[in-house]
Amino acid sequence: MRTNQLLSESVEKLLAWYPAHARDLPWRQDQEPYHVWLSEIMLQQTRVEAVKGYYRRFLQALPDIAALADAPEEQLLKLWEGLGYYNRVRNLQKAARQIMTEHSGVFPGEYAKIRKLSGIGPYTAGAIASICFEQPTPAVDGNVLRVMSRILNDHSCVDLPKVKQRFTEQLAAVYPAGQCGMLTQALMELGATVCVPNGAPRCDACPVRELCIAHEQQTVEQLPVRAEKKKRRIEHRTVFVFLCGDAAAVRKREDKGLLAGLWEFPNLPHTCTPEEAIAWGEEMGVHPTALLQSQERVHIFTHIEWHMTCYFFRCLHQSDGFVWADADALQGQYSLPTAFRLFLPDVLELLNQAP
Repeated sequence: MRTNQLLSESVEKLLAWYPAHARDLPWRQDQEPYHVWLSEIMLQQTRVEAVKGYYRRFLQALPDIAALADAPEEQLLKLWEGLGYYNRVRNLQKAARQIMTEHSGVFPGEYAKIRKLSGIGPYTAGAIASICFEQPTPAVDGNVLRVMSRILNDHSCVDLPKVKQRFTEQLAAVYPAGQCGMLTQALMELGATVCVPNGAPRCDACPVRELCIAHEQQTVEQLPVRAEKKKRRIEHRTVFVFLCGDAAAVRKREDKGLLAGLWEFPNLPHTCTPEEAIAWGEEMGVHPTALLQSQERVHIFTHIEWHMTCYFFRCLHQSDGFVWADADALQGQYSLPTAFRLFLPDVLELLNQAP
């Protein structure tokens, strides 16, 4: 069977299957471009279940593009706190400002114009253009690459741009007028819930099983073919929780590099002994008086692992070298990335015990 015919028949089955099997997700309640755009940015590198609460809170605080464009950076980062990849939300705001100035506040309805917005790549532009504006623009991500490679039994490496482009063009040729958005979401749904990335795919529940060449030839679990991942670099850090009165020391990270512009507990890029930690506290002017506890934690970024030793100290002075935040400010004002939020429950407990 020719590729075009195989994909056309697969599309028919997917469109029939999707309405009865689509998950009830908050961003599927309408086709408002702002809602679809926000959800797609949040879902990059993040699980669906984790995104639901963030999505609702974000829209409650910033209900439209104008509100997003005007939001103070601290509010923006606090709303995103814990989602990671913070450049996503910075680019979200840059794009909102572009829409306000270049498109009179109206989200552009053409793929080429959507693609020019800050932080929007081919996948996100394809999703918005198809779901919101019924354009035949496939949104090809890891889920769709996996589905395509299995249906076609294609053993090309899906990490190669030329392979992704070929799959995109093959899909675009069979996008059905008036049902473009539904097909985009059906492909997403199939990859997320049936033709899954980890573990055995649920071929028994797949609407295109009878058409899938990989299923027929029993090569499903060999696909997709991916390039070998680079090993993560391990970095050792010492984190300091300095407690004085009802406040803990925090500081803002530099505007460039990893976790740029976010708040953190003070830290050093190597492992300290307790004695070295006390000496650094003296040097910083906080004068530690008691080591309350220590913890070991690991936080994984995409290409780096932080192996962290954290020391919790009661201190004599709130030195000017840090910002001193009480429990309310730590929870409601300062945006701590997940690597440092690992220690927050203990920080809050100790602050509540402060004399």
